[in-house]
Amino acid sequence: MLLLARPPKAWHRLFQLQPLALLGTPGGKTQHVRCQLFSTPGPADTGRQGQPQGPGLRTRLLVTALVGAGLGGAWLALRAEKERGRQQQRTEALRQAAVGQGDFSLLDHRGQVRCKADFRGQWVLLYFGFTHCPDICPDELEKLVQVVRQLEAEPSLPPVQPLFITVDPERDTVAAMARYVQDFHPRLLGLTGSAEQIAQVSRSYRVYYSAGPKDEDQDYIVDHSIAIYLLSPDGLFTDYYSRARSAEQITDSVRRHMAAFRSVLR
Repeated sequence: MLLLARPPKAWHRLFQLQPLALLGTPGGKTQHVRCQLFSTPGPADTGRQGQPQGPGLRTRLLVTALVGAGLGGAWLALRAEKERGRQQQRTEALRQAAVGQGDFSLLDHRGQVRCKADFRGQWVLLYFGFTHCPDICPDELEKLVQVVRQLEAEPSLPPVQPLFITVDPERDTVAAMARYVQDFHPRLLGLTGSAEQIAQVSRSYRVYYSAGPKDEDQDYIVDHSIAIYLLSPDGLFTDYYSRARSAEQITDSVRRHMAAFRSVLR
């Protein structure tokens, strides 16, 4: 009755009791029987027998992740260094092109005399165009203003001064410039001057412009170069952006120039 009361697992172990030895006396009588309990080895025990255990799966995954992160970080650092090198080479090449050398003296849309030195210490985005331009100039000015707003949204960055210089001084008077720039940005300055002054500043920045023939209403289109110029706080020409560059691309470029800027005038 005592055996029947054992649970099934106990029955399984009981049947695995096997004699190890029979110890007898010289007279042939058995002294006692010694038994040992054997258990069937499981899969985990079988795998551990006879061979050393390596690192666990979790450890191997952790090591792999750390190695991958280290390689990824090294690749990103190398890529950033190469980008900085290319940026410095481009900046140096543009400086050697001697664009934007010399000073200028123009009137802003409030009638105040402005020269290049007035913008020293500021980043400047500069565009040459004219107020009667049907589409390209408004589009490019809108893109320039979008870049300024994107940079203004980052308080850690220095402010950027937007400038618009006319290539049509005959029609773009101070009053005409004042009416025009108010549609874009409150800090956008419109600059105009005499035909000789506009020719001088245009030559300085290698800007081509040519007025076309007048129609019966005395209206005409001015053909001109299309580019947005970036000037550093030293007043030096730093980069330019063609019509194909988006506002986001220009913003990223200006941000990189700001991060790498070191004044050469100090």
